[in-house]
Amino acid sequence: MTGTTMNISLPEVMKDFVDTQLHAGGYSTTSEYVRELIRKDQITKAEARLKELLIEGLNSGPAVIVDENFFAQMKARVKARRTNAAA
Repeated sequence: MTGTTMNISLPEVMKDFVDTQLHAGGYSTTSEYVRELIRKDQITKAEARLKELLIEGLNSGPAVIVDENFFAQMKARVKARRTNAAA
């Protein structure tokens, strides 16, 4: 995997913690461990955003059944608008 190098400074106690995690978690490098932490954080943030969107959807009003009939009605409305616009 190619990537950009990033240097970070850690207090000794945090470096010791990372070293312990490398050995306990089966990580081969510090970079591998940090990448795993970042992936977990990305997933956590994506899940939080999904939850926000679901709540927003629930609070947006009454539910609408979206089935073949729904799309047929939408197509009919679009067709009617095109007909009216052409007239």
